[in-house]
Amino acid sequence: MSRPVKIIGAPMDLGADRRGVDMGPSAIRYAGLAETIGALPRACIDVGDLPVTHPEQGDPDASPEGGRAKYLSEVESVCVGLAEEVAATLEEDAVPLILGGDHSIAIGSLNGSARTGDVGVVWFDAHGDFNTPATSPSGNVHGMPLAAVLGEGEFADAEWARAPTVAPENVALVGVRSLDDAEREALSDTDVTVFTMTDIDERGVIDVTEEALDVAGRGTDGVHVSLDLDWLDPDEAPGVGTPVRGGVTYREAHAAMEVVAECDLRSLEAVEVNPILDQHNRTAELAVELVASALGRRII
Repeated sequence: MSRPVKIIGAPMDLGADRRGVDMGPSAIRYAGLAETIGALPRACIDVGDLPVTHPEQGDPDASPEGGRAKYLSEVESVCVGLAEEVAATLEEDAVPLILGGDHSIAIGSLNGSARTGDVGVVWFDAHGDFNTPATSPSGNVHGMPLAAVLGEGEFADAEWARAPTVAPENVALVGVRSLDDAEREALSDTDVTVFTMTDIDERGVIDVTEEALDVAGRGTDGVHVSLDLDWLDPDEAPGVGTPVRGGVTYREAHAAMEVVAECDLRSLEAVEVNPILDQHNRTAELAVELVASALGRRII
């Protein structure tokens, strides 16, 4: 039997500007996550949710000098705890499956995954998530996690956020179609590989995903896959906070996850499911299906 899966909920909405994404882990569980994984077959353990400060209890104005990053100290607290849980899961030789919550939780996921080895990253997302407190138009940390992990800007000295064993040359963004000007410039100055939706249109999602996994896996001890549900077209995944038209189709998403299942998958997260904005829990159900494909489920 394949490595067991440990489900870790991170119901945080502090990094986003729309309420509801904190209910994402519950919605994904309700859609039959544990039962679906157990039928692969894989042992599946759900350790519940990490404690998260509610926005009403936090301080949105606490930011580093020279920029804005709402609820940064609260995000740090959650991510530090999540990193501990992910690292402990890997020590048990299990696959951490982290349920968001907004995408800022990836700072914790990746730091935990990278604690005991060199980790490559494949980031399926409509956005670059490469802003910093100084460049972010909104101050929302869910637009900063990849920059944070790579120590960009003000995050260079943030030991809780920067993951020294994650190198830019082992990071690939897949399906990007919405970048802020500062993100575009910053990404062009790094060794991060960026595949846009145009690349997927021209080459096909399987070819692009295979190359992204090659980038992430080259010389590393495994791959962390971060799946933001807004990677899909809003017609497929309506329950997300920052939808962008022109995303991948249902079948393209499954094809990509089936390729992921063939890699040395170290850790996996599914984020940005917002049940308030969803239709009959279909985005959460889609998240379950895609996670199952990434963990090895096939038609036959």
